[in-house]
Amino acid sequence: MIKKRMISAIKPSGHLTLGNYIGALANFVKYQDDFEMIVFIANLHTITVPQEPDELRSNLEEAAILYLAAGLDPAKATIFLQSDVHEHAQLGHILQCFTYLGELNRMTQYKDKVAKGETNLGVGLYTYPTLMAADILLYDAQFVPVGIDQKQHVELTRDLAERINNRFDKELFVIPEPLLEEVGTKIYDLQDPSKKMSKSDVSDKGCIYLMDDPKKARKKIMSAITDSYDTIQYDPEKQPGISNLLVIAASLKKVSVDTILMETQGMRYGDFKKYVASIVEETLTDIQSRYQDIKAQNVLNEVLSEGALKARSIASKKLKEVQSTIGIEL
Repeated sequence: MIKKRMISAIKPSGHLTLGNYIGALANFVKYQDDFEMIVFIANLHTITVPQEPDELRSNLEEAAILYLAAGLDPAKATIFLQSDVHEHAQLGHILQCFTYLGELNRMTQYKDKVAKGETNLGVGLYTYPTLMAADILLYDAQFVPVGIDQKQHVELTRDLAERINNRFDKELFVIPEPLLEEVGTKIYDLQDPSKKMSKSDVSDKGCIYLMDDPKKARKKIMSAITDSYDTIQYDPEKQPGISNLLVIAASLKKVSVDTILMETQGMRYGDFKKYVASIVEETLTDIQSRYQDIKAQNVLNEVLSEGALKARSIASKKLKEVQSTIGIEL
């Protein structure tokens, strides 16, 4: 039986967070048995905003090892650095030529930064949705697991694929489907549950990093903002802090929020936080133990090289077909 192909990536512009694990990494691992998984480190996307080279290199290595520590198996998933497969950037340019300015003007990340009055924005930030589209279309992926924030980019990818297919009257690209999880697509800041848990968190108190000391992570959970209701229920509007903790616990235990509600019925907030903190502490301890084992084995370069080789074997054929179709290849 031929497995359907799924593609996704994480942009390690900072240390990976618990939100990255719940919303992305854990899902990559879950899907690798049932799909042909292509999962890369989106390092070209990291430089859409200024980066310190040494810090970026460290983040890339850490993220790649965390892919493995989270449970991704190189025998089941193709794992590589985006920049090691040059076809991504080349198809990205081609797709720019089929993308309308109005479409990029509507992309949320660019709009948000402009609305905040940020200046000196790089062109790469503006055009990165077309590179993301290339990341997907290059591999004829049928499915793209994404968080709510990235769904817009998959919709642009679908529009571009259909536009080019119609323009050349050919099924050149597979039309990908976004795959949203029911639980955990967005994990919120522990101190401000109105905003997403982010790698760029300045205060550090609202964000749990996968390489945080587990005891430190426990303290962050214990100091998470809640409310005055003193009732544990899932109500993102009235009780966003408690609801966020419920989602974190459910996601890490791989059960439904209702199951967590049953297990914590009658608890006061302090005991509930201890319950969630223990789950988080255990999760980080396990991941970090595997991280250290993998780092000691010194296998990362081999994994990434073999992954890039497998990815290029697919990407080069697709790029050649695209270039021949649009007339730029003899």
